Amino acid sequence: MLRLLFEKTGRAVWISHLDLMRVFQRSFKRAGLPLTHTQGFNPRPSVSIALPLSVGTQSHCELLDFELDGAELSCEEILSRLNGVLVDGVRVKQVYHSGRKLKELAYLRAQIELEYDHELPDGAADIIQELFGRETLAVPKKSKNGIQDQDILPMIRSLKIDMPDGHTLVMETVVCCQNPSLNPMQLVAAVERYLPELKPDHAQCCRLEILDHNHEVFR
Repeated sequence: MLRLLFEKTGRAVWISHLDLMRVFQRSFKRAGLPLTHTQGFNPRPSVSIALPLSVGTQSHCELLDFELDGAELSCEEILSRLNGVLVDGVRVKQVYHSGRKLKELAYLRAQIELEYDHELPDGAADIIQELFGRETLAVPKKSKNGIQDQDILPMIRSLKIDMPDGHTLVMETVVCCQNPSLNPMQLVAAVERYLPELKPDHAQCCRLEILDHNHEVFR
């Protein structure tokens, strides 16, 4: 089994997870890289993406596992062929053998930008930092049983908030991403719920890196 590291940026952030799988399946075919298929009544190409990405979120650290059918090619050749046919905004950064088991993946480092049409008050970053210093912080989360409140604080490992200008707040955070998992955009939901006066006019999230239990880069 091979693994590739790829990024999803620009207009490609609006491609859903299922459509992204189809993009890669077609791209392997166009690049002359036949994939093996699963066994059974309904065979499927052997590709899988770790930690499905929410629509609208950028990422520089997505992982895809795959297996080729046929002659063995170098990782450099696979990377070159795929990048020659992939859609704009999806780019393979690395292809390699012997990736670590996905169960060892534990944390996600992300950056969230909160943008405001109006001028922010002095101390806005400190106000939000104090919010995440509470003992509990419940935020609504959709589940198969409906919408339920979830305390997000136990899943936040670190959080730093900066105010680069009068209209922007930047949150850099490390959150749990497996058993349990937290979508970083839930931090924005907490601000909107508890600090409506600091509700952003626009918010965007970017995955920066994925980490193991020791907070080391996961590959």
